[in-house]
Amino acid sequence: MSDRILVAYDGSRPAKNALEFAFDEFPDADVTALYVVEIPEGYLGVIDGPDISVPLTGKAREHADSVLEPARALAAERDRDLETEVDSGKPDHRIVERALEADCELIVLGSHGRQAISRIVLGSVAERVVRRSPIPVAVVP
Repeated sequence: MSDRILVAYDGSRPAKNALEFAFDEFPDADVTALYVVEIPEGYLGVIDGPDISVPLTGKAREHADSVLEPARALAAERDRDLETEVDSGKPDHRIVERALEADCELIVLGSHGRQAISRIVLGSVAERVVRRSPIPVAVVP
């Protein structure tokens, strides 16, 4: 059983499915929904280092909060606690890094997110998280 679960959340239907899966399959786990504000590739080249996280503007934080609001509402409907977090950078990198920093035992994410280009089996972010993560990853359609 997983005690700490990180759910990558971008407001898409697959992200909602991933959050529902975490709540349904792990009723006693501490669940965190993480929204990553993607920073365009050109900007990341300027910021070189292990932690590629840049400060977010007020508008970016406002947008992130509006994306996470349905996750909070879903948690309230199910009488579950939900921690929400916002980060910035490359989503696949930040999802794995945040899960490791928080000692999560599982990452849950949707197969295709709002910004991911469709692939035959997985969205591009989901595929990269699965390949990069040293902890188990559940991909939910």
